[in-house]
Amino acid sequence: MKLDDILHSAGKYKAHRRVGRGTGSGQGKTSGRGTKGFYSRSGAARRLGYEGGQTPIAFRIPKRGFSNAYFKVVYQVVNMCDLEQFEAGARVDAATLFKAGVIGKPQEPLKILGTGTLSKKLTVVANKFSATAAKKIAEAGGAVESV
Repeated sequence: MKLDDILHSAGKYKAHRRVGRGTGSGQGKTSGRGTKGFYSRSGAARRLGYEGGQTPIAFRIPKRGFSNAYFKVVYQVVNMCDLEQFEAGARVDAATLFKAGVIGKPQEPLKILGTGTLSKKLTVVANKFSATAAKKIAEAGGAVESV
């Protein structure tokens, strides 16, 4: 005998409770919700952190300290191998990278990293460059311009 045989014959799932089908069913009239009140209504579900109307714990605890998270600059990262698709002598900036589908937002800051190789002479315009990226672009005969 196997476990699935027992489960299959005994019934794996509990039957769905059909409420509101007359008083004879045992779940008629108020359908097991009691009378009146918040939980007798449809859509009754408290939001996360709700404490019955009293001031929630998140508001009662004093806030102290400082976070640098508001001032964090998130760069869009482009590797050297992504620059290989452009023609030799081209000027590559955020707008051209956006048109090529390499980055998602042309207005956000851009950083070029040195992963991969570059075999073409390109003028690359970005907010930041890693040391290896700047070196590889210069070795290929290209130029680096910071915004």
